[in-house]
Amino acid sequence: MKEKRIILPLAVLAILLVGCGEPGASSTGGGSGGGYDPDDPTMKPDVIPAVFEKFEGELERNVEIKVLENGNADKVGYSEELFDAFNEAYKEYGITAVDANIGEYNDLAQMGPYGTGPDVIYQANDIIMGYVDDKLVTPLPTYYMPDYSKIPATAWKAYESAATGERYTFGIPINVQTGLLYYRADLLPENWEAEWDDDKNGIPDMVENMNDLYRFSQIRHEANNDEYGLVFSLNDFYFSGSFLFTYGGYVFGNGDTDDTDIGLHKGDAAIGANIARTFAGVMSEECIDDSAKLAISGNMASGKYFASVTTPDNYEVIISALATEYEAERKGTAEECDALARENLLSVPFPDFPLSGDLEDDSEGFTSALTMGGINGFAISSYSKYPKASLAFINFAASYEMVCRRYEMLGIAPCREDAAEIAGELSKQLFDKVDEGAIYLMPSLSSLSQVWSPAGSFFGDLAEDNLIRPVAERKYDTIEKIQAGLETTSQNIYDAIHILGV
Repeated sequence: MKEKRIILPLAVLAILLVGCGEPGASSTGGGSGGGYDPDDPTMKPDVIPAVFEKFEGELERNVEIKVLENGNADKVGYSEELFDAFNEAYKEYGITAVDANIGEYNDLAQMGPYGTGPDVIYQANDIIMGYVDDKLVTPLPTYYMPDYSKIPATAWKAYESAATGERYTFGIPINVQTGLLYYRADLLPENWEAEWDDDKNGIPDMVENMNDLYRFSQIRHEANNDEYGLVFSLNDFYFSGSFLFTYGGYVFGNGDTDDTDIGLHKGDAAIGANIARTFAGVMSEECIDDSAKLAISGNMASGKYFASVTTPDNYEVIISALATEYEAERKGTAEECDALARENLLSVPFPDFPLSGDLEDDSEGFTSALTMGGINGFAISSYSKYPKASLAFINFAASYEMVCRRYEMLGIAPCREDAAEIAGELSKQLFDKVDEGAIYLMPSLSSLSQVWSPAGSFFGDLAEDNLIRPVAERKYDTIEKIQAGLETTSQNIYDAIHILGV
């Protein structure tokens, strides 16, 4: 797709994005007798619920809305392009979108009530939905979403919650986030097609299944003590949770709506945790904490890591580091090195896990990894003084053109069916996985915030057990001990949510 500046017709935007009638005015499409009907979210109700009245009427004029965008979007220049395009489209109204530039997302809780927070925020569904209980983000009138049907129902559900006894939607989905395996094609063995492609499908075995990746990691590290196969931060439960979910573990019960049922230890989750512990033995010590995550671009570029795990929005960051490395190695001009980096940095879904639960036994075959994922999107602060302009902005940002441009510049996987179709095979695969429920979407409960630290600490402890502890001091050298550790972790999470009151 050619690079272009997106300016949607203003007349079309005015019709699609903001209400023209007075609050409570009748509209075509009927309604639910004055209530909001979440089962028919594209139909404007006859009587506008009070929670949505702020979005009715004419657009605010001559106002500035502050937008807190994704950090990587800022780095690659997408945010500036988005703001410029929106501001051009809405210059007749004097509406200007600017970078909020106010620090971390948790500032919303402190700054929102004082009117100094952002009007619009972009984040993952678990962060946005964590604001719902404290009424920091506002329900959105989905009947103003022009392309509602282009987004899977599972993605909308990630932003759905009950408020005052009704179900409402608090965010508009933009892209799919989940852990992908990124690897350096130029670091593959020269004979990989003969020795590492048993099914002859043109894809290296070591990026298709965990057993071959484990074996390759052993070989690579034995050949050079400073080089590794797969390394990623096991203490990041967003990525390491796959080891549990694939074998039957879960976060909350009843479809992740019941936070009294913590299920990290359920099913055969201990088998998956044992795989993580075993694999840690051939990773660097950077896998124990955030070190691997923070150094991923440099370590992938230098060749220290053959492969790592991260989200699609980090693709361009790694590409930049790898291109710079190629330039230092005098492999061509800046443009040639960028092209070479894109040729050699490849991504695939997380590798399949062994049904046997043993990294050295693939006799029973493999099962697809169930990776944790999220839906990144936009929400509007409950304290915004300009809700209609903010709604116009998030609809603009969610348009086909801007989502495609976000994909082009950041390598994200679009959460729109039409955009996913043109974004490449991997993006289409991720879209289909979300549509089919094959990605474990982060629960949209504020209590999820109490899961990350205990679960991450457990995986960091597993990694430490097989990397740096003396044999006599190891804590998880049997499945039974791992199971006990998972049960303790689940109990600690339950206590944090329901007993400690934090």
